[in-house]
Amino acid sequence: MPGKSGHNTPSSTIIFWVFYVYLLLCSDNSLYTGIATNPQQRFIEHQNGRGGAYTRSHKPINIVYTEKHPDKSSALRREALIKSWPRQKKINVLRLTL
Repeated sequence: MPGKSGHNTPSSTIIFWVFYVYLLLCSDNSLYTGIATNPQQRFIEHQNGRGGAYTRSHKPINIVYTEKHPDKSSALRREALIKSWPRQKKINVLRLTL
């Protein structure tokens, strides 16, 4: 069925987003955990001061971990779990090389 522009458009479009949990190593040696659909782009945003408040005062220097998730809900659950861990557990369980 033609849309307002006169072009044929599908009646419904399904978009599947892939989410990633990521960890950044910051300049003070701290770790920042977040989620994004594009971790590389999000890292750049953090570096340019457009990420979270934490990374504005703790400059990120490297992405040290990414983990793919099929949906936002599972990524948020995993992010919360990782954030609950002490630093050493993050390093050990995720096998981080800092």
